[in-house]
Amino acid sequence: MSSDPLLQPFQLKHLTLRNRILMTSHEPAYPEDGMPKDRYRAYHVERARGGVAMTMTAGSAAVSKDSPPVFNNLLVYKDEVVPWMKDLTDAVHEQGAAIMIQLTHLGRRTRWDKEFWLPVVSPSHNREPSHRAFPKKMEDWDIERIIKDYADAAERMKAGGMDGIELQAYGHLMDQFWSPLTNTLDGPYGGSLDNRLRFGFDVLGAIRERVGPDFIVGVRYTGDEMLEGGLSREDGLEISRRLKDSGLVDFLNVVRGHIDTDAGLTDVIPIQGMANSPHLDFAGEVRAATDFPTFHAAKIPDVATARHAIASGKLDMVGMTRAHMTDPHIVRKIIEKREEEIRPCVGANYCLDRIYQGGAAYCIHNAATGRELSMPHVIERAETRRKVVIVGAGPAGLEAARVAGERGHDVVVLEAAPNAGGQVRLSAQSPRRKEMISIIDWRLAECERLGVSLRFNTWAEADTVLAETPDIVVIATGGLPHTEVLSQGNELVVSAWDIISGDVKPGANALVYDDAGDHAGLQAAEVLSGAGAKVEVMTPDRTFAPEVMAMNLVPYMRTLQARDVTFTVTFRLEAVERRGNELVARIGSDYGGVAREKSFDQIVVNHGTIPLDELYFELKPGSVNNGEISHDELVAGSPQTVVRNPDGAYRLFRIGDAVAARNTHAAIYDALRLLKDV
Repeated sequence: MSSDPLLQPFQLKHLTLRNRILMTSHEPAYPEDGMPKDRYRAYHVERARGGVAMTMTAGSAAVSKDSPPVFNNLLVYKDEVVPWMKDLTDAVHEQGAAIMIQLTHLGRRTRWDKEFWLPVVSPSHNREPSHRAFPKKMEDWDIERIIKDYADAAERMKAGGMDGIELQAYGHLMDQFWSPLTNTLDGPYGGSLDNRLRFGFDVLGAIRERVGPDFIVGVRYTGDEMLEGGLSREDGLEISRRLKDSGLVDFLNVVRGHIDTDAGLTDVIPIQGMANSPHLDFAGEVRAATDFPTFHAAKIPDVATARHAIASGKLDMVGMTRAHMTDPHIVRKIIEKREEEIRPCVGANYCLDRIYQGGAAYCIHNAATGRELSMPHVIERAETRRKVVIVGAGPAGLEAARVAGERGHDVVVLEAAPNAGGQVRLSAQSPRRKEMISIIDWRLAECERLGVSLRFNTWAEADTVLAETPDIVVIATGGLPHTEVLSQGNELVVSAWDIISGDVKPGANALVYDDAGDHAGLQAAEVLSGAGAKVEVMTPDRTFAPEVMAMNLVPYMRTLQARDVTFTVTFRLEAVERRGNELVARIGSDYGGVAREKSFDQIVVNHGTIPLDELYFELKPGSVNNGEISHDELVAGSPQTVVRNPDGAYRLFRIGDAVAARNTHAAIYDALRLLKDV
C-alpha cells in the first residue's frame, strides 16, 4: 500500500473509489445529437485508463426541453440516452474508474432562440448578463414539471448504469431559487431561506423517491456568491448543513462565487495569472463544519497542491479537471514515480473558452485531447529508426522533436536563437502569462529524457540540414511580425512584439492598431499602459480581441480599464505620416464615409506574422513529397504517403506559423499528427 495521501481509497456510501483524484463535472462539448457517442466515450475512457478514481460527465446535462444547451451538451431528457450511457459507463468501469453525471436545468442561463424556441424560465424576470435572455417568471406548473423532469432524468441515469448523479446548483435554476438576487417569487418557493431552498429539496426528494436510497446523489453548489445581496458565506454553511442533514445527498461539491458574468465565472474557475486553489480553504471550512464527504475543484493544477488538499483534511476528493484534459495519465505517473513527466496545465483556458467560440474543448498543448479516436496520448515506438532534422525550437518544433523522440528516432533540432520557445517565450514575458513557458519547459525536459539533440545559436541553411543526411525534415521556423499593412508610413510603426519584448521603449501617447485580435495586441497595451502611456486600442472589427475569448479577456480588462485605456472598434488605420514630433494616423472605416486624422507619438501594429519559409522552399525540390501534405491523410490521422519525386532524399514537412499565422494549439497539432506515424 502506498503512503501517498492521493493514492488512498475513499469509501463513498457503497462505492469504493480507488484514489482521491477525480475529474469534476464538465462538458467538453463532444456529444453527437446530444448523445455520448464514440468520441465522448473515448475521451472519458482515456482518463479512466490513466488512473483517475472517478470521472464526472456532462457539466450540465439538460433535464428539460426548456433548458436548451448554450453549447453542445448531453440531452438527458431523451430516453434514447440510456443505451449510450450504458456503453459509456461499462467502458469506464472496465478501466477501474467510477463514473457519474451532472444534471441541471439552466433556468435563465441559456437563450430562448435555441432548439424548441421555448421561453427561458427563472424564479424572477431578472436577466443573466452572460446569456442575455429575459426569462419568464415561473408559474406553479413550471415548477411541478421541472421537478418531474429531474426525477425522470435521474432514473434514466440509473438505468444507464451510472454510479451516481450530481445536481448543479450555482448559477443554474436551482441556485436561482436559492439566491435572493434571482428569486422574487412569493411563498412557498420565495421569500425566506426556507422557502427559497424548497425547490432544491423538492427536486432531491423526487429523485430519491425514483432512484431509491442506494443510488449516489450529490450537489455542486456555491457556498458564497460573493455578491452584495446574494448568498453569503453564512448562508452557504447553513445550506451545507441542511444538505447533509436532509439525508437526501451523499456528498457536497462546493465552489465559491457566481457565474452570471464573464468576470464572475473567471473568479470561480481561475485562469493563468490568477492564484492557484483560491477557494480550497473555504471548501475546507465546509468540510470541517459538516464532517461530510466534500469534493472541490478550482485551479488545482499540480500534484503538490492536490496532495496538500487531501493530507490536510480539507477535502475527501480533489478535482483536477483541466489538469486531466492536459494529461489524462496523472495518476498513473504518480503511481509509477514519474511525476516529473506529467504534462502541466498552464491555465491558458483554451479548453473552456473554446467551447463557446469554437464548439469543442481542446487543450492548448495536448492536441490528442478530444481527438482520442485518431490521436494518441501515448506514442508507440517505430519499427525502423530514422534521422529527423527539425528547424525551429518553438512549440511546433519541440512537439515534433518530442513525438519523434518517443518514436525512437535520432532527432536533431536546429534553433537560431540562444534558447527555445519562439512566440510562447515572448508571450510568457508578461507576468500574468508566465505559466505559458511550461509548454516549452516540459517539452525541453521530455526531449532531454528522450535523447533529442538540441543545437541553439545555429542558423540553419540548406547545407546545414543536408549535412545531417535526414530521412525527415520538419520546418518549424515560425514567422515574423507583419507590419507592412498601411498604404503609407509602414516604416514609422513598431510591432506588438517590439513592445512586449522590450526592444522598443514605450511612448507617452500610443495607438495599438490590432488587426489580429489575439493576445499580442492586449499584451502590448498592458505594457504601454503599465509604463504610464495614454493608450488607445483600435480595431476594424466589430469587437476588439475576438481571438482572446471571454474568460481570458477578464484579467486584461481589469487591468486596462483601471488604466483608462480606450477601445475603439470598426475603424481602420490606413496610413501614418510624421509631422514634427508627432505621428499622424489617417483613419478610415470598412463601412465607408469616414476620413479622420489623430496624432500619437507611437503607433503599434498587431497584424499576425509572415512565415519564415525561405529554407522550406530551398529544400522542397530535394524532397520525396515536394513538401506536399495529403489533407485527406492528415485529417484522417493516417501516415503521409505522398510521392512527387521518387529520387528525393527525404520527406519534408512544414508546420506551425511557418505555414501561416495561427496559434499554439494549431502548431502542436500539426506536429503531433504528422510525426506520430514517422
